[in-house]
Amino acid sequence: METFYVITLMSTALVLIAAFSSLLALRVGAPLLLLFLVIGLLAGVDGLGIEFSNDSLAFMLGSIALAIILFDSGYGTSLQSFKLAALPAITLSTFGVLITAALFAFAAQWLIGFSWIEGLLLGSIVASTDAAAVFFLLRIGGINIRDKVRSTLEVESGTNDPMAIFLTTVLVGVVASGKGTAGIDSAMLLHFIKDMGLGVIFGLIGGVIIVQVLKRFPVERGLAPIFVLTLALLVFSYTSAIGGSGFLAVYVAGIYAGNRKLPSNAAIIRFQDGMTWLAQIIMFLVLGLLATPSQFPQILLPAIGLALFLVFVARPLAVWLCLLPFDYTQRETGFIAWVGLRGAVSILMAILPVLGNLDDGRLYFNTAFIVVMISLAIQGWTIKRVARALGLIIPPRIGAVDKLELDLPGAAHHELLAYRVVAGSPVLLGERIPRWAMPSLVIRDGKSMRYQYAGRLKENDQVYLFIAPSYIPLLDRLFATRNTVSEDDGEFFGTFTISPSRPAEELDLAYGPGLLSDADKQKTIAELMEQRLGTPPDYADRVRLGRIVLIVRKTDEKGRIASVGISLEEVAPVTRLPIFLNLHELAQAFRDYMLKRRNQA
Repeated sequence: METFYVITLMSTALVLIAAFSSLLALRVGAPLLLLFLVIGLLAGVDGLGIEFSNDSLAFMLGSIALAIILFDSGYGTSLQSFKLAALPAITLSTFGVLITAALFAFAAQWLIGFSWIEGLLLGSIVASTDAAAVFFLLRIGGINIRDKVRSTLEVESGTNDPMAIFLTTVLVGVVASGKGTAGIDSAMLLHFIKDMGLGVIFGLIGGVIIVQVLKRFPVERGLAPIFVLTLALLVFSYTSAIGGSGFLAVYVAGIYAGNRKLPSNAAIIRFQDGMTWLAQIIMFLVLGLLATPSQFPQILLPAIGLALFLVFVARPLAVWLCLLPFDYTQRETGFIAWVGLRGAVSILMAILPVLGNLDDGRLYFNTAFIVVMISLAIQGWTIKRVARALGLIIPPRIGAVDKLELDLPGAAHHELLAYRVVAGSPVLLGERIPRWAMPSLVIRDGKSMRYQYAGRLKENDQVYLFIAPSYIPLLDRLFATRNTVSEDDGEFFGTFTISPSRPAEELDLAYGPGLLSDADKQKTIAELMEQRLGTPPDYADRVRLGRIVLIVRKTDEKGRIASVGISLEEVAPVTRLPIFLNLHELAQAFRDYMLKRRNQA
């Protein structure tokens, strides 16, 4: 019994240390997940002496934690974001993983002396980006980038884990059989189709079940998050048990459920935030404890070489090849290539060769562990600087908002919001709250009063309002701090504005001729931009027309373009080297080259 209490004491102490260390990491900008991993290493057998060598238990705990993280990732991904980036992201999560693993295999042959199939196994282990690392860096790191790029990274990181896990599982069996490349046959393709197909099908079924259970049964608000999480894990475990991809299923279920209006949704989101943090901490601590740093020196130099090859060669080349057909700029493709962080998923999959009793099982684990640490250190520490250097950080629409959404049982057309009045917000400077916001209560210095009798609002007041969901963005502006970047910033939003309702033909007259086709001239500027974007327009979206760039300055509450900026200077490429160019840009570069040679001749 004493052993149980000692284990509980040490476990809770490690979780508390990791939680407190996150406060420091967020202040100094350190890669948070790397910090969790290091704490596990320091507490392990070569540190404080905690001996943990149960690979099966580590894999089970890590798998459950990853399922929780992937469900939350899907739950927080809007359907619009998924549609915006689904095709390029899924291309990255399938072909990108294959290309990365294949390139990595050649490097592993040279640096470690593996056979090609063994190198392919190691490449599959480290080929997927880590959903946890990407979501935390983009959502918590305060990196405000264009939705198309953000959505691509988030959807890719959520969907490439099943592909990498499938490859790793299959290749462990191939390596164990000793058949080499002869062990790879067409049956694997059918296995892959079944694995992913069942994942999508049962993910959708699971999402429907989650939604229907919460809507049809009067679930206590405190139990609603428990129902959601339990059903999500049920989807994960059942799909895995019948031979499908449980990780893909739980991610798909999260997307479906997260895009439906559920009772107690605010409580569900808060609960999942906490559970995701806990899952992250436990997964990284357990994997850190499982490692034996004293074994690292014998593989350190080759592993560092492989990590650098992955970061600077394999990932960028795979991303470039996969995004060639899509309309990503050189800067956007370069950034996506850089945000290829490896994390706990790679270490988790590196346990499979050990569980499969491969001769070099521990070598796979140690190499993958070092690769992950270097990836988190290099890319995790520089992601914001790279985004800034590439000019991809867009000015926030508004400043910070301190807001809390409260559930209204059975209220389908209104939401109850609580805003805290922050320094510098318009309402503090005299702006009135519109009547359509239905302000009802103000809490000041611990005392509650009706809004009509509260007088002028003061800093730190809590204001409760009933509002239709479509008007929430407008109300956010009233309670936000003043934005430090003006929407009149010509460097980002263009040198002047033009009405989106003006005919597009005016652009051809001013900046042409030949800028637009006859069909395009019949459209308004807003219609032309929406057609070129291919998706509903969003803040800061850019459309290039010859030597001008049209920029979405504002959208209204219905998502329509309200203001357009014009920039006469094209966005300069980050480098003149022909890298990270899409097919259209490569074709243009080739035409320019041939024209130059013809003129010289």
